[in-house]
Amino acid sequence: MTDRLRLGVLVSGRGSNLQAILDRCAEGRLSAQVAVVISNIAEAYALERARKAGVPAVALEPRDFPDREAHDRAIVEALQSHGAELIVLAGYLRILTASIFEAYANRIINIHPSLVPAFCGKNMHGLRVHQAVLDYGAKVSGLTVHFVEPEVDTGPIILQHVVPVSEDDTPESLEQRILSFEHEKYAEAIQLIAEGRVTVEGRRTRILPEESGK
Repeated sequence: MTDRLRLGVLVSGRGSNLQAILDRCAEGRLSAQVAVVISNIAEAYALERARKAGVPAVALEPRDFPDREAHDRAIVEALQSHGAELIVLAGYLRILTASIFEAYANRIINIHPSLVPAFCGKNMHGLRVHQAVLDYGAKVSGLTVHFVEPEVDTGPIILQHVVPVSEDDTPESLEQRILSFEHEKYAEAIQLIAEGRVTVEGRRTRILPEESGK
């Protein structure tokens, strides 16, 4: 496509998925560009990654706003002022409110480090997910890229990737192995959306062949 999809990336932590997206954009491997990076934590290292890449980095801490809706309205204003077309959640640890869903309906995506609907939902993030997988004795885990709805981890699934669980895995080792695939699959999903090849029919998504994209 000629025009690159403008991404607004929301982060709360170190931003490894953000870095992978920035790198692929710089290398011309994504038909997209990161228009702005926004964090709810001013000290998040992800903001430094954005600055190093020459991307606007915005810190909007919840304590500076009277309530969650006011905080999210400020996020929407920042996204829109930078022309963001698709919101990418990359380790963003706050539940979105109606303000964001109204402004970006069906234009918000997330990546979760398990095979949704297993090991997901409220408070299931980071090492908690991988510990739960190991505690349950699951033989496989993986990742899921999905559209975001008001309920946590319930949106239509775009892509999934299976990662076997090893007998000697720890939460940390499983996290690192899955993370290496997260970088590839998140970029793949963004590219599919940029090419206009993802359609949603009820709870199901369809990936259209290349010649069907916009």
